[in-house]
Amino acid sequence: MRKFWTLKVAFYKFWILAFLVFLTNFGCAQSKNDLPNIVIILADDLGYGDLQCYNPESLIPTSNLDKLASEGIRLTDAYCPVAVCSPSRYALMTGQYPWKSWRKTGVMRNYEPSMIDSSLLTLPEMLQKSGYHTYGLGKWHLGTTFPTFDGGKPVGYGQFKAEKNGANIDLSKPVTDGPLDHGFDDWYGFSCASECWILENNMVTGAIKHDFYNINSARNTRHLERYSLDEYTSVLTKKAINFLQEKSHSKKPFFLYFSPYVPHIPISVSEEFKGKTKAGSYGDYVHELDYYIGQILDALDSLGLEENTIVLFASDNGSQFEVTSDQMDLSSAANNPENPGIKDLEYKHLPNGVLRGTKWTVFEGGVRTPLIVRWPGKIEAGEVSNSIFGLMDVFATIGSIIDFPLSIEEMKDSKNLSGVLTGEEGHQRNDIIVRASGAVYGYRLNNWKYIPENEEYNIQEALFNLENDPGEQRNLIDKEHVVANSMRQKLEEIRK
Repeated sequence: MRKFWTLKVAFYKFWILAFLVFLTNFGCAQSKNDLPNIVIILADDLGYGDLQCYNPESLIPTSNLDKLASEGIRLTDAYCPVAVCSPSRYALMTGQYPWKSWRKTGVMRNYEPSMIDSSLLTLPEMLQKSGYHTYGLGKWHLGTTFPTFDGGKPVGYGQFKAEKNGANIDLSKPVTDGPLDHGFDDWYGFSCASECWILENNMVTGAIKHDFYNINSARNTRHLERYSLDEYTSVLTKKAINFLQEKSHSKKPFFLYFSPYVPHIPISVSEEFKGKTKAGSYGDYVHELDYYIGQILDALDSLGLEENTIVLFASDNGSQFEVTSDQMDLSSAANNPENPGIKDLEYKHLPNGVLRGTKWTVFEGGVRTPLIVRWPGKIEAGEVSNSIFGLMDVFATIGSIIDFPLSIEEMKDSKNLSGVLTGEEGHQRNDIIVRASGAVYGYRLNNWKYIPENEEYNIQEALFNLENDPGEQRNLIDKEHVVANSMRQKLEEIRK
């Protein structure tokens, strides 16, 4: 009899345990269904003053991004931590200041290994672990390892341009340590534009026909799809919309990272957008970007995905141009700080608005980014915030929104600023470190910005009050000794 009751109790325990497991799994499935989809759109070298919602004097029609801002929140004091591409993308993907990586200054060169250490949790990995399907399109520029026939480094390694670029690349084998190894389930785009190779997941399946670079010395390239830059953004947009259409029938949440190579030089405007603005070919390129972003936003709406999708738009750094106009020829503009002639212009467009400096510089025009976030029902439409926000804060903010447990170390540089977006009480960021392409630092604390002297780059010590002087025209270093000394000391402590 005792044996019978023992078996009966065990039987009931088994079914009670099974029922609890069912309820747990069911509850998790329900919570995953409630997770918001996430779309991050990262422009390349777009200026703070290009969008009309940031700069009413802009000569570029940006109706789709202006509409996005009217439906969500527009942050006026958001920052890329560095005024060039790779470091800012590193910050977005890892939540860390980029000078903690092995690449201390500048951007990734051809075929260099990943900036992201394999031990680091990335934004797409965090979303993968939370049940998201992660899909990336466009530009990675955080390093990828390419296989070679001879086992050596690819021809052109560590350069931006080489006569026999990729001559020893083995296109029959997969790349490693690229987007798929850092959190993306699927990827389509290039690792670095000057390499030219287009990756589909971890295989080279295409190439960019580039004005500055080529793959003429590479072997076994006949099967590759070739795209000119003026059609590349259209290709990426179609793939993004196809992905959204597929996901509209899935209960699994998704993360779409859309990173077009626009309006980075060479200015490659497609025929239908040429001459559409008074801001010259650069302005036409930004206008074209706005059009394709509009197509993605329209697809979200028409597929019924809008209500449960966070859309975040930003740029990876400021524009390289101080001035553009349709009276200027930008066809031969190079990726360097030298600007084309700007004299005797009847009218002109200021890509970085009233902000001083351009891409590469530590001034606001190089490091401040337009940042717009839409999340219907969670973020009030038409909100404007002057809270400080860094691209690395996207990491902890999204982690909080999806309730992902992050360690203290993982949140050392990244702050959960979800309350800034939703208007609820929460953490605020009162300071941030920014940097030029080289080792020139700036430190913003509330409305003050301090730049230490740097003889190597001919930078004088400076202090600006950004509330009264956003264009950084009045150096107060000799008047505000107490503020300057405090910020100098604080910056040194943080850097140590």
